[in-house]
Amino acid sequence: MVDDACDVNSNRIHLLDEATISKIAAGEVIERPASAVKELLDNSIDAGATEVKVEIEGSGVKRISIRDNGCGMSHADASMAFKKHATSKLSSIDDLETVRTLGFRGEALSSMAAVAKVTLITRRSRDVAGTKVTAGSDGVESLSEVGAPVGTTVDVADLFHSTPARRKYLKSSRTELAHITEVLTNYAIAHPNISFTLLNEGKVVLRSPASNNMFDNIVHIHGAEVARSLVPVVWENDLVKISGYISKPELSRSGSDLQSFYINGRSISSKAISNAIRLGYYTLLPKGRYPAAFLNLEIDPKIVDVNVHPRKTEVRLSHEKEIMDTVTAAVDSALRSTHLVPEIKVKDKPIPVQKVLYEEKDEEGTKFQNKVQIQASSQLLEEPASYHPPAKDTERRLKASSRLQSRLEASPREEESAFVADDVKIMGQFEDLYIVAEVEKKLLLIDQHAAHERVMYERVLDYRDMGWQELMNPVTLELNPKEKIILEEFIPFLEEVGFSISEFGPSTYVVTTVPTIFGRMESPDVIHDIVSDLLSVGRIKDDTEIYDHVFSTMACRAAIKAGAVCNKDQMADLIRQLKKCKNPYTCPHGRPTMISFTREELDRMFKRTG
Repeated sequence: MVDDACDVNSNRIHLLDEATISKIAAGEVIERPASAVKELLDNSIDAGATEVKVEIEGSGVKRISIRDNGCGMSHADASMAFKKHATSKLSSIDDLETVRTLGFRGEALSSMAAVAKVTLITRRSRDVAGTKVTAGSDGVESLSEVGAPVGTTVDVADLFHSTPARRKYLKSSRTELAHITEVLTNYAIAHPNISFTLLNEGKVVLRSPASNNMFDNIVHIHGAEVARSLVPVVWENDLVKISGYISKPELSRSGSDLQSFYINGRSISSKAISNAIRLGYYTLLPKGRYPAAFLNLEIDPKIVDVNVHPRKTEVRLSHEKEIMDTVTAAVDSALRSTHLVPEIKVKDKPIPVQKVLYEEKDEEGTKFQNKVQIQASSQLLEEPASYHPPAKDTERRLKASSRLQSRLEASPREEESAFVADDVKIMGQFEDLYIVAEVEKKLLLIDQHAAHERVMYERVLDYRDMGWQELMNPVTLELNPKEKIILEEFIPFLEEVGFSISEFGPSTYVVTTVPTIFGRMESPDVIHDIVSDLLSVGRIKDDTEIYDHVFSTMACRAAIKAGAVCNKDQMADLIRQLKKCKNPYTCPHGRPTMISFTREELDRMFKRTG
């Protein structure tokens, strides 16, 4: 019997029809509304525009309109613009080796027309009348003369109407708008000579006026808090010229949201550059933290392959290792020539300190320590010692989870592991990271941060109404447009668990209360981390999943830290709390909380097999 997969009548090779080919190609170029915005911005910048206005409806799915004051197109060029691979920027294959324009593949308009309804209106200054072109999946539908200002306007309506499956894979409206905002933000920083405006449903999301330099636009978009921490980076050798800004170690995020990279003015995604920057900080940043970085690399186009990806968001570099080594050296040099010791201002008099903490009492009279807001000083810290949270901070965090746990009934279990059921003999702490213990003739290593993270997560999950406390000094958050969009969607969920967050200006929010598990909030980082975490998740199916992500981030921030010195009583308290968890074996992010070794396993490791 012939298998269906080998049926001679069902596997004849044939050519796809043009409509299917166009939609497949469009899917490679136009992945989401932000992809369409990026392609059109490339064309506006290449046309020499100094003003670009982007209007969005329905997070870009219903409508995208981009208007520029660039050079415009002639009637003949406009009529050709929707043909596949029609471009004014390449004449032969040799031109690919020296591409300096942002667009060059000639796929943008034809790809959009394959999955949307597109209208183009354009005029050059020398022409009396402009040209209007409408196009769809069947190609150009109409071509006519029309009155128009100098420049080009492209209107993209009903995106993915002919490919409904593509719409299903889009994220939430806020997330799609955040991606569009990120595209505009990156372009505004890379091209400070151009004024960019983004409107969503008629409301201004971003307005970046033209300026003389990158720093002015960083201030305008990311706010004074970020700008104050930036130091310039200037470096040049035979391979690359690097310019831009990085943050002092005092400003970091849990993700790379505050990093923008450009090669010859082209916004790109690059883990290699991010890793090279991180190496430049060496021990100045704790693991899992990312500095702000806005860097432009000028490289000979002959060693930059910009044709790696249809969306042109990635590049391939010859001599990549040497270039990344240069990035690391440039970052290291910038940090070494900058004053990195933080300071606190008291009555406008700067007092240089490395860490400043003060004691307060909570409602129950328990003392704890809290950081005071800090700024940069004039003293150089060449090799900062690793920061160890004070013992009282660790004690406060453990007591917070213990108080929550005492308000809950222990959850019954059908089966209990040896770890849960038996006593644990504590032997000590290794590198202020791991608790070393013995249980049932096994060597047990417990990751103290991951373990307490699991405790905090389950306590918060079981007891959402954990209470809140008012901050003596409200925390101010300066958010960039992308962060603001995400935060606005999740404010109701954050408020339900104890945060009170109010708008305090165009891009500023003030936090006046926090959940009790945080004690007194140390810094705005917890909010930034929650926003970054929610943004990285993308589409969240339901409220339960939203709470889960919020709680896991809160648990991480409230848990005792890696590097915190613990005495034996504190270690025993942590283990006692971990025993009562429903799942004591992993943190909320799936990392193991503990690893055990049997005598036999250790014997094999030491070759004691006789």
